[in-house]
Amino acid sequence: MGDKYSRRDALKTLVIGSGALSIGGVVSSFAAINFIDKHQADKNSRNINHSVCRWCFADIPLDKFAQQCAALGISAIDLLKPSEWDTVEKHGLVCSMATDDFADIENGFNETENHEVLQKNYKGLIDKASEHNIKNVIVFSGNRRGMDEKSGIKNCVTGLRPLLEYAENRNVNLVMELLNSKVDHPDYMCDNTEWGVALAEELDAPNFKLLYDIYHMQVMEGDIIATIKKHHKHINHYHTAGVPGRNEINDSQELNYSAIMRAIVETGFDGYVAQEFIPTYDNKMAALQEAIKICDV
Repeated sequence: MGDKYSRRDALKTLVIGSGALSIGGVVSSFAAINFIDKHQADKNSRNINHSVCRWCFADIPLDKFAQQCAALGISAIDLLKPSEWDTVEKHGLVCSMATDDFADIENGFNETENHEVLQKNYKGLIDKASEHNIKNVIVFSGNRRGMDEKSGIKNCVTGLRPLLEYAENRNVNLVMELLNSKVDHPDYMCDNTEWGVALAEELDAPNFKLLYDIYHMQVMEGDIIATIKKHHKHINHYHTAGVPGRNEINDSQELNYSAIMRAIVETGFDGYVAQEFIPTYDNKMAALQEAIKICDV
């Protein structure tokens, strides 16, 4: 997203570049595709459950976007609000990670004064998700604001535990995202895997999991494959993007996504891998098709 670019900004005005044709032959060849392969879905290995984050492609009407995603073999779309669920469901897709306007990265469960409002709002979202058979609802730690890490975990436990009991009865997981505090989300508390795992172990709830964002954790700590192998039991969702820049996941950036996907498959993972890169190609769906091919191991 860059230093001043956020998911919230993207939902208002999607700021992307064009002209990525100069980033090597792979990029130019995919950018030249007039439209996606209509038969891509039939070619996929089925080892990865593919999803994509809506906000990265917000300038494409959702109905059209869902239809094109289905053609690529993408079975879900991430970070959708309740008002958007019916649109994707009519194309045979599901919402793989539910959210709503009140979900705030900076103001989360690590501050006790937020608990009453968050619990009320999240109960409403959990009920809606359960009615649509949506399994995952995203939650955030919030920013540190000088708070020590143990206090942050303690406060998150206090705020999340009643909600987890409520959500478990409705077959819904609460999933906290790991985000970097170095580039995109300054001061965010859940900015490293060990903190997220410590919270998960303290909660000891079967329906509390982590969203391991590969881009964010590469920025913060690296060692992606070893970390996934070590802590996979606490992870039920993944996000992707290229490092640096948060753009396409091809060989113009430093991560080997095919190797990472193979490591994920080896853990027995059966959740979703959602593309969350900001496309720079003129043909954004061609960029998404490329990403699916790279990850479809």
